[in-house]
Amino acid sequence: MEFAHSMASKRRKGRWFRRLIRTILGLILFFIVACFVFDHYVQFRRSDERLRDFFVANKIPGKIGYYTSHGRKLRYISIGNDTLPTLFFIHGSPASMSLYRGRFVDTTILRTFKVMAVDRPGYGYSGFGNPEPSIQKQSEMLRPILDSMYKARHPIIVVGGSFGAPIACRLAMDHPELVDGLVLTGPAIGPGREKVFWFASIIEHPAIRWFIPRMFRSANTEKLHHKEELEKMLPYWKNIRVPVMYLQGAKDNLIDTTNASFAREHLVNAPYLDIYFFPNRHHYLAQYEWPTIKDRIMKLYAMVRK
Repeated sequence: MEFAHSMASKRRKGRWFRRLIRTILGLILFFIVACFVFDHYVQFRRSDERLRDFFVANKIPGKIGYYTSHGRKLRYISIGNDTLPTLFFIHGSPASMSLYRGRFVDTTILRTFKVMAVDRPGYGYSGFGNPEPSIQKQSEMLRPILDSMYKARHPIIVVGGSFGAPIACRLAMDHPELVDGLVLTGPAIGPGREKVFWFASIIEHPAIRWFIPRMFRSANTEKLHHKEELEKMLPYWKNIRVPVMYLQGAKDNLIDTTNASFAREHLVNAPYLDIYFFPNRHHYLAQYEWPTIKDRIMKLYAMVRK
């Protein structure tokens, strides 16, 4: 009897163990499939075809182009007449230039500016999922849009959102001849003054990173290097000698609002600094606060136009 009971117990344990293994393998398979599905459908980007359809539907004279800089192929768009002043949008993360499509139809903007925007390295159709953590290198990769490719018409106003803001600032630091004014929205410019999630370093491991949707790979890599990249910029803030508009949500849950005090302390040579907080607004401003952002762009343009 004891032997039979022992054998039955072993069989029950064997069945339980096999069910556990099947469950674990099933969960792993589900996770892998879910990651691939999520990566395929949630990308925050629009294909060339969809952008062209958007331009045609809204009767916008938009053009899509690609260029190579520092060994990277980057996608950009240009909208409007080459004789107009330039408004250049640099997006944050995770995002792409498609984030700004609502601004591409703004009649005031299109009457006033030639609009330029770019998919930053690692986003959109500029090496999706293959980021460039160096802010200085990203700045140099974007620079050709304003000089060697188009020789953009002045005044040139650069709008940088979130992680795009320090890239806009780096452009003004290193190439003051190219930037006449800066508009920074939710800007991550102060070293260590942003939220870093506890799992960020874990998902950077090669064994896990492979499963992460590509746009989040780019965002995660940038975030992990961001503090040291911003520290490299500390000696150069004095080089910014153009007016700056700073806008942020008063309840920003990703970028600490002390970035505003960092701007006050370091933009010592900016002839004008306007800091504005949106009451009760969190980090994401592009979708909700365009009228005020546009107002600051136009105010800045009135200050810098010759």
